Amino acid sequence: MTDETVDDKLPYGGLNPDTILAAVESTGLWCDGRLLALNSYENRVYQVGIEDQVPVVVKFYRPERWSDDAILEEHAFSEELAAHEIPVVAPTRLGGATLHHFDGFRLAVFPRRGGRLAELDQADNRLWMGRYLGRMHAVGAVSMFRHRPVFDVAQRGHGALETILQCGYLPSGLTETYVSVARDVLLRVEQAWQRGGDYQAIRLHGDCHVGNILWTEQGPHIVDLDDALSGPPLQDLWMLLSGDRHEMQGQLLDILEGYEEFAEFDPAQLHLLEALRSLRMLYHSAWLARRWHDPAFPMAFPWFAESRYWEEQILALREQMALLDEPPLTV
Repeated sequence: MTDETVDDKLPYGGLNPDTILAAVESTGLWCDGRLLALNSYENRVYQVGIEDQVPVVVKFYRPERWSDDAILEEHAFSEELAAHEIPVVAPTRLGGATLHHFDGFRLAVFPRRGGRLAELDQADNRLWMGRYLGRMHAVGAVSMFRHRPVFDVAQRGHGALETILQCGYLPSGLTETYVSVARDVLLRVEQAWQRGGDYQAIRLHGDCHVGNILWTEQGPHIVDLDDALSGPPLQDLWMLLSGDRHEMQGQLLDILEGYEEFAEFDPAQLHLLEALRSLRMLYHSAWLARRWHDPAFPMAFPWFAESRYWEEQILALREQMALLDEPPLTV
């Protein structure tokens, strides 16, 4: 299953502290009673104290989002990267397994890893990050996922728009304008995809933004491969760019200088950059619509159901139309 599945209205209704601790102890660990909820919306993630050991991080997977095979494939990818000495936070094997089941929930236990947010305003850090992603993509290109999704414009774009129209949160007075602008954007996205030509889809992190990158004295490490998929390598690069065109051009060159020490980059993919950004905007709105029945979402994103949010989305999509008409960045 994929994250397009409609969940129950209370997907974590039975996940109380007693259940969390009992689930962790079912893996063979012995909890000391300390429990701290960590910031997460799609899944539920907790830091759990362990007797005479450092605390662990436990992820409870959203029911029905992924199949067991898809989760295990994500875990195997993490372990494969770790085996190549590429710093990732891979799940801990307990009793020979990385995925555990308890009282209708699925969970995985991870080592606790600290770090600071990546400071990608520094050229040296961008070069370092490029090397890291080049190494990761070199491993990602070795084989393909069988159970995880392939990045697809139809699902990320047209499917997302359909979800938005069905959700009932788009104000009626803005619907016609939003749909018209979104369809104009999707037309340009499809044209950009044609200009980008054929590319080798590889295994990716899939959601490589700075919030999923932690930095230590040893450099970057990536957390949360929950959105791992197959797709264009640029999907793991473009979210590291920010600012105006001139700023992004310089950032891109730094990242690619490090990246190409380990993996080849096809410049034709740069036609996809603003297309990927546009698809992420549509997909994010659709994600909020699909998850709105989860009580955590109205509390965290109260503005989603307001007209102002959709007015801002219309403006942002119009800006994307203009960016999609511009020449791509260069290398």
